[in-house]
Amino acid sequence: MAVNLVRSARLFADTGYAYAATASAADLIFTAGACPLDEQGSVVAPGDLVAQTRQALANLRIALEDSGAAIEDVVKTTVYVASSDRGELAAAFDEVAGFFGDHDVPSTLLGVAVLGYTNQLVEIEAIAVQPRPAREAAASHERTSPAGE
Repeated sequence: MAVNLVRSARLFADTGYAYAATASAADLIFTAGACPLDEQGSVVAPGDLVAQTRQALANLRIALEDSGAAIEDVVKTTVYVASSDRGELAAAFDEVAGFFGDHDVPSTLLGVAVLGYTNQLVEIEAIAVQPRPAREAAASHERTSPAGE
């Protein structure tokens, strides 16, 4: 695996995420903030933070897959929650933590005043590494495809 999660015995152990991650010999993938949008571009479940977080995570998974990566290739996440209530921030982060499971990447959790779409409560962005087979396939495609294709 290209991602190595770094834990430190010198820092508080019960954070629920790794403190850092390293990646070697890989191309980086930077996702846009995954929003809780359906296929028509509408915000799902207005007022339901958990449902919106689940939709944003599902959309994040698709963006990563279309980039040749998987959840296990994520190096860091940033989670934005349109709330100043720490309980709501924790609820969103619990969904993120459950989604990533044992791959508990470094993450930043922020309460913000407002997000881009009306009724949007959460947005999640990620940095990932493109695994070697995906990089090789992309490079092979670039060498064999006519320009502009």
